[in-house]
Amino acid sequence: MGLKDFVKDELIEIIEFSDDSRDTLAFRFPDEDREIKRGAQLIVRESQAAQFVYLGQFGDLFQPGKHRLTTDNLPLLATLKGWKYGFESPFKADVYFVTTRLFTGNKWGTSNPIMARDEDLGVVRLRAFGTYDFRVIDVPRFLKEVAGTDSHYRVAEFVDAMRSRIVSVFSDALATSKIATLDVAGRYRELGEALLPLINPVLQAKYGLELASFIVENVSVPPEVEQAIDKRAEMTVIGNLNDFVKYQMAQGFVTGGSGAAGVGAEMAVGLAMAQQLMPVAGSLQVSGVQASGPDGVLTPADAAKLLNVSEADVIASLESGDLKGRKIGSQWRLTRAQLAQFLN
Repeated sequence: MGLKDFVKDELIEIIEFSDDSRDTLAFRFPDEDREIKRGAQLIVRESQAAQFVYLGQFGDLFQPGKHRLTTDNLPLLATLKGWKYGFESPFKADVYFVTTRLFTGNKWGTSNPIMARDEDLGVVRLRAFGTYDFRVIDVPRFLKEVAGTDSHYRVAEFVDAMRSRIVSVFSDALATSKIATLDVAGRYRELGEALLPLINPVLQAKYGLELASFIVENVSVPPEVEQAIDKRAEMTVIGNLNDFVKYQMAQGFVTGGSGAAGVGAEMAVGLAMAQQLMPVAGSLQVSGVQASGPDGVLTPADAAKLLNVSEADVIASLESGDLKGRKIGSQWRLTRAQLAQFLN
């Protein structure tokens, strides 16, 4: 091999990157410490962009096509290298190929519950997961903030690195959107669409990325919150305490239950609830609960046992005025007649 052939082999004449793996995000052209020849051919395929980097500074960016490397199409690199009158000799620079196509079906999820403030439930802990599609739209920012100087940066590395960042942006977007937790479960598609315009500006500004779709597949709350939501849903369907009592009575009648529910069902069937709750005797005795005093005064706990509901339900009805009673200090009291009137 002659000197001319040796020099020719030491210079890079064609710069290109062909990838069939479908999982490459960024790839640094292996120059093997060789220099780029003046007039070398740069081939950038569809869904690629080629970024020149000189001594850590970003130079010229090339879109798909076949480019001949001269001073005219390397203005930024010419400035960085101080080519006042163009360049004649070979030069060194790093060339990164970045894939700009859409990458689909990438998973995201919360490894730990995130805290969210909800107008209905207060502060709740949420877990969520789903998928997203993304593409690179700002090559220099993506290389600087995400891929770095990695010679071959793949999607798997990106998903691992971005998971916590995606969740962080999701948490902020969810708080900004003020979507109620009770509305989330049945509106996953709408939630993703609503969060997308809130998430994208942050990802574009920080990482040079754009999400084409952000899909929420599941949002869950702790079991105790689920129980509270279920209870609230039941009460919404029932409407008020009066209807709830009737519902309990009907359930007791259907199942043949005994005790307060069974008595209530019999009263409902007999259409004489009030009369049966007001016996001729000077006291009220149902399911082991006796109202003392000439007027048969009851506590909320007594009434709750009679109605087979919780004491909190009775107090809520008293405070709303549906069930008449009298508050003495911090304690509620009601009479047999008031309870009978409520049931009637």
